[in-house]
Amino acid sequence: MLPTFADVKAAAVRLMGQAVLTPLLPVPSLSESLGARIYVKPEVLQRTGSFKFRGAYNKLSQLALEQRERGVVAYSSGNHAQGVAAAAKLLGIPATIVMPADAPRIKLENTRAYGAEVVTYDRFGEDREKVAAPLVAAGRTLVKPFDDPAIMAGQGTVGLEIAEQAEALGLRVGRVIVPCGGGGLTAGIATAMAALLPKAKLNTAEPSDFDDTARSLKAGKRLANDPKARSFCDALLSATPGELTFAVNRERVDEGLVADDREVARAMAYAFGKLKLVVEPGGAIALAALLAGRVDVAGETVVVVLSGGNVDRETYVQALAG
Repeated sequence: MLPTFADVKAAAVRLMGQAVLTPLLPVPSLSESLGARIYVKPEVLQRTGSFKFRGAYNKLSQLALEQRERGVVAYSSGNHAQGVAAAAKLLGIPATIVMPADAPRIKLENTRAYGAEVVTYDRFGEDREKVAAPLVAAGRTLVKPFDDPAIMAGQGTVGLEIAEQAEALGLRVGRVIVPCGGGGLTAGIATAMAALLPKAKLNTAEPSDFDDTARSLKAGKRLANDPKARSFCDALLSATPGELTFAVNRERVDEGLVADDREVARAMAYAFGKLKLVVEPGGAIALAALLAGRVDVAGETVVVVLSGGNVDRETYVQALAG
């Protein structure tokens, strides 16, 4: 079952007073250089430092009492982990999170700080779903990172806010560019845009070696990434697009864009220098694709989603140093 616009609106009601209404910020310097009107939606300012809190809270707040008592389990490289952990703490739900042992330290530490139990695994040698399976078998509710209608609807509130904020500013949005891993944020935003911004184009942005969505869109079917591929965009390393998310995105995404790690680092430095925002690698991918000229936006009003800001200090310093 795919989420509807009504599901997105219902999620917005549940999130009221819990999620941060992140602003729509103009980027004058980039607007001038591209001959366009560029705005960013900084989910780096969201609770837990990424958009993932939206979907997690929307999902957990709908669990039945007996499900809440048994607790939840999730697997994540870090942002979904923190979102679930924070939402679970707010709702008084026990949470166990399965995370890669090489996840950024800040994400591991923050997830534990929200009160969740963390179980680590080898990202390249173990299957996270198999690691989580015993906990699910014991009665815990699995909170998937993207392939869940409630998760997608929660993430869709980003798109709802973009449309409402643009209208309040008198803007006619022509394009939205979204970081894409499993595709949950894209699918949620696409659902909102279909209702509120039907004429606007939607682009995904991915690391060049993890461009499964871009390739899948061209092929018309879900394709996987090379298991040997590597990128420092840890939040976007899904093996393949989600089944439900791709069902939405294949109908509504215009084109998948890509950027390499060097371009992402430059985008992180740009966000720091021009926007005064700390953006993690995966969160900067859409800005990276735009800065790298992957799409012609001349004359358009463009919204770029900065999806997260949870980055280790060492990684951030290296990115700024170029």
